[in-house]
Amino acid sequence: MMEIKRIGDDFDRWHELLALIMTSFAYMDGVIDPPSSAHRLTPDNLAEKARAEVAFVALDGNELLGCLFCRPEPPSCLYVGKLCVSPNAQGKGIGKILLAQAEALARELALPALRLETRIELVANHAKFGDWGFVKTAENAHEGYDRTTSIEMTKILG
Repeated sequence: MMEIKRIGDDFDRWHELLALIMTSFAYMDGVIDPPSSAHRLTPDNLAEKARAEVAFVALDGNELLGCLFCRPEPPSCLYVGKLCVSPNAQGKGIGKILLAQAEALARELALPALRLETRIELVANHAKFGDWGFVKTAENAHEGYDRTTSIEMTKILG
């Protein structure tokens, strides 16, 4: 039975969580430029990220299936990052369930929207986020790039 849990101080599976993120983001290697910031993650800075932000994991029993990190950006939105689902668990609605947790958190914090960034090359992600109610709100370039490298998408919460 799948459940979503907020990562608390008792969470100690940072190596596993990092492996999940790297496995889930592996399809981007050689596709996006610059490479994913996931490559700069370590178990230690992932733990720091979880303490500084609000993080959730999707679990099936003891198996880590997905995660999502959220950072409040008052007064406008809740930023959603590092949303991932294990490749062998994709297509089962886990990403959507994780985003529902982010929506609940945004409402709890009285933030009117969710915001995320996705790479310009990942058009399937743009479509999936569009299906989930996000609309493109900006185009951005990573430092040192003179072309669009990512798009920002926002979902206004009703």
